[in-house]
Amino acid sequence: MAQANLFSLEESSPAIINGLRYIPAFISPKQETRLIADIDRQPWLNDLKRRVQHYGWRYDYAARRVDASMRLRDIPGWLIPYGNVLQEQGHFAQKPDQIIVNEYLPGQGISSHIDCVPCFEETIASLSLGSPCVMDFIHADTQEKQSLLLEPRSLLVLSGDARYRWKHGIAARKTDKYNGQSIQRRRRIALTFRNVIIP
Repeated sequence: MAQANLFSLEESSPAIINGLRYIPAFISPKQETRLIADIDRQPWLNDLKRRVQHYGWRYDYAARRVDASMRLRDIPGWLIPYGNVLQEQGHFAQKPDQIIVNEYLPGQGISSHIDCVPCFEETIASLSLGSPCVMDFIHADTQEKQSLLLEPRSLLVLSGDARYRWKHGIAARKTDKYNGQSIQRRRRIALTFRNVIIP
């Protein structure tokens, strides 16, 4: 598979937050369909309000930690090209070794948070599949709020201030309002790529 056919180098990053990069149409519609099918062939975990899959390492949401005992099997072959390209395009210094797949049904969200600082290295990337949704960013000190529409097949990359000084979250609702438009949510799948720090 040729990288140029699958992964977009076009970058359209709103300069609202230092360290935030947003790349629309990072993958093709065909690749999105194939990736959703590959994900749905895998077993889901139901220990949260939403369904999840862990690859590389398991993350303990309750304890907010990762340790050596949480190492899982290697990342499967159908996910490897995504990590490779994230490294090749310079988003990561080395290939991500941990991927979490989250499923969000209409009405589901995730509370505002900063990804565990002692658990993961600086860069966090999220690939959105299925439905669009609005992600809110809240500055940890000033409480300034910014919102960004995450389109299907887009890639969001957080580092620097966006990683460490801004919380990000998705409100639990069935409809988003963005730039004066009402956007009905459908099923959304998000793949989060990270590198684990093991103490």
